[in-house]
Parts: sequence; C-alpha cells; structure tokens
Amino acid sequence: MTSEVNASNTPYDAAAQRLPILTRTIAEFREKTRELIEAQPLSGAEADTVRVGFVPTMGALHDGHGTLVRTARAANDVVAVSIFVNPLQFNDPVDYERYPRTLDADLELLGQAGADIVFAPEESEMYPDGDPLVKVTSGKLGEKFEGASRPGHFDGMLAVVSKLLHIAQPSLLTSRKVEFSAFFGQKDAQQLAIIRRMVLDLAYNVEIQAVPIVRSDRGLALSSRNQFLSEAEAEAALVLSRALFLLKSRADAHEPLNVEDAVALIDAEPLVELDYLEVVDPSTLEVIGVNCQDTPFTGQALALVAAKVGPVRLIDNMPLGS
Repeated sequence: MTSEVNASNTPYDAAAQRLPILTRTIAEFREKTRELIEAQPLSGAEADTVRVGFVPTMGALHDGHGTLVRTARAANDVVAVSIFVNPLQFNDPVDYERYPRTLDADLELLGQAGADIVFAPEESEMYPDGDPLVKVTSGKLGEKFEGASRPGHFDGMLAVVSKLLHIAQPSLLTSRKVEFSAFFGQKDAQQLAIIRRMVLDLAYNVEIQAVPIVRSDRGLALSSRNQFLSEAEAEAALVLSRALFLLKSRADAHEPLNVEDAVALIDAEPLVELDYLEVVDPSTLEVIGVNCQDTPFTGQALALVAAKVGPVRLIDNMPLGS
C-alpha cells in the first residue's frame, strides 16, 4: 500500500480514504499508471485488452468534471486525470493568478467519481525550459469565436493537451494490449473540435470522447467561473441557456431558427453583454448560412454563445438537429 503526499505535504493512504494516487512528475505518473494497467486481471481474450480513460483538467473541479470522470469510469479499467493550470492558455496574467487552485477538494471529488490516479505537475515539470519553442497550432479553427477574443488561447491549449496525450499514452508504458480514450466536455465545443482535428491530422493513438454539458437545475452550464457571479448575475446568466433551448426547440420541430429572436432575448437582459450567438457546422465551425432563417431547419448544427455577465465571460452551446 502506497502513501502519497497531498498539496500540504501531508501523507495520506489512498486506499483507506479512497482517494486517487497523486503523482507530481511525468516519470512517477507513468510508473504508477503502468502498475495499475498490469494489475488488471487476465481472464480470457477480451480481458487481455486494458481500457484506459484519461481526463485532462485545470482543477477547480465541479460536478461537470465529476460527470467526465464517472463517464470514463463506466467505460474503462483504469481512469487517469490530470490537474494543471496551463499558463499558455491565459492572455491576462491576473486571470491566471486568480484561477482557483483547490487540489485537496479536487482529489476528494475525483475519489468519489472513481479516478484511479491523478497527475498534478508543477509548471517546471511540464515546461522545464520555459515556454515550448515548438508548438501545435490551431490554425483557422482557433482564430474565430473564443480565439478572436483570446488570441493564442487555443495554441496554448493544444501545447498542453498534445503533451498530456503523449505522457498518458498507455501503449508506451506496457506490453499489454491497451485501448486509450480521452474525455472532454461538450461545453468547450470549440476546444473539442480543435482537439478532434489535431488527433485526426496528426494520427494520435487515442479516441476522443465528448461528454454532454452538465447544467444546474435551472439550466446554467456548470463552469469554474460561475463562482465569480453574484446572485443577480447568476440569475441573469440563465438567459444564455434559454436562448439556446429556444433554438433547439425550433430545430427539433424543423422550423426556421430565426436566430435574431434568440439574440433579442439575450439583449433584453441588462446584466448580460452578448459577444456572439452563431449557428455553425459542428466539425468546421463555419457559420451556417442556410436552414436558419426562412426555411425549415434540417441536418445538424451547433449553436455557440458567449457573453460577459458582470465581470465574468461565459460560454455555452447546444447541438441542433438529429
């Protein structure tokens, strides 16, 4: 039985407290993951394949992240999670510094959700020579919508996700046959589309799994940023999901979407400043110019919205069509 060390350097018994194994270095994470893989029983041809699920996060976890891990748990033999606040994704140093670091609470949530192992490196472990000189770029997919508001954000995201997928790749760790899946939330729809494209274009040996958005009882998409909303702002933010569900109801009924109605709904809320509300192709993120206004909606699309609510920028989205 192995004792790990938490953020306060206090030893804990992972098995007794049902907490995941905590690792801080790439070498330790790989070794502990290898041990977990090779500890899986052999009992027939199907059991010879070990399924490994990986959930990259930036911490400050909520039940949306818990759903990601529970989904991975249901489909895999070993579940690994990373917690790393990636500085390359932040345009504003103040935003980076104030991002919540809640490792102890995160470990408890992950233990309850069924994670086996957590990789929580320091910045010096991920970027030992400073900012990487060689990066994967998000191209035109990363220049629009959130990329237009946060230049370089998606390149920074790909820098860490591409590295994490290599670090966690189980086929590099064991001679056993493995299947590797990585789980991402649908809430960050543009991020998900860009990661899918990177995996396709660069032939990564991983299956990307999208997990539907988790919402509050009243419809607000769960986000680490919601904690910065006042009660009045949280109430006002509900207009974003109302606008999206309006579009969904029209798409389900094969009616014209009339996106202007949804925009007007948001504009009528004084505490919400709309950045964009667009209906796009789910794969290319190109704005769909047909089937949205004067003709019945058919096919598939994705409605994307971003807005500033008080001091907080929120994003949300809704798949449309079959």
